[in-house]
Amino acid sequence: MAIFRKPVLKSSSKNREIPEGLWTKCPSCGEVIHNLALEENLRVCPKCEHHFPISSKERIASLVDEGSFEETDANLVAVDTLKFKGVVTYEDVLKKYRAKTGLKDGVTTGTAKVDGRPVSLAVMDFTFLAATMGSVVGEKITRTIELGTKKKMPVIIVCASGGARMYEGMLSLMQMAKTSGALARHAQAKLPYVVVLTNPTTAGVMASYASLGDVILAEPKSMIGFAGPRVIKETTHQELPPGFQTAEFLEKHGLVDHIVPRAKMRGLLVQLLGYFGAKK
Repeated sequence: MAIFRKPVLKSSSKNREIPEGLWTKCPSCGEVIHNLALEENLRVCPKCEHHFPISSKERIASLVDEGSFEETDANLVAVDTLKFKGVVTYEDVLKKYRAKTGLKDGVTTGTAKVDGRPVSLAVMDFTFLAATMGSVVGEKITRTIELGTKKKMPVIIVCASGGARMYEGMLSLMQMAKTSGALARHAQAKLPYVVVLTNPTTAGVMASYASLGDVILAEPKSMIGFAGPRVIKETTHQELPPGFQTAEFLEKHGLVDHIVPRAKMRGLLVQLLGYFGAKK
């Protein structure tokens, strides 16, 4: 005879309501993580270290001294110069993403301090139209670089982008030359430029300012490249090597200098600015 009786489980006719938005499932390891714990860990899975996307606001807060960021060109907005014709107009697309994200465009720029050292900073946000580079993104990036050159500050750009913005056609592609030209003048002034590549960084952005850093850092397992793997495979008619277009692959082949977990990024930037002799 059993000492303890097995409890009787009674089913309730009412379903328990579980609040939405409290938990996130890691797409890499399947771990279910409470959102508060995820935010405290800079949106990195505590089990497998998968790096979730992070907003430009969160990114800035994780990198710069508290209260030191001062935004520039906040009211610069894109316009439909080419009068793009499609199922949905460019103006409607812009309105949708402005309402959805609270951003004006795909990059936030400004000045800040990192361990007391002033920097000119640009942080791209993939949630706004995949941070595609249109005329406003290119202009804000260029102004960020020029401001750093003028005030003799290091420039730091955190990249994440799907490439050129098709709604703006050639105006978008022109930004590649404009940003690269500004970086050439910055280099002539013997001022440092550090770029951080995050998942994903592709196409026109990767073919311009994202690959021109004095030091190129990347978050783990970020997808980095120009064209997509499928396009490259169909063009070259060759099998691509394992890990192709990942940060680890590019580090092995010399395009990325160092892979840095998100939690250690600020610390390394502090070290680099010290090595470069940036003044406090």
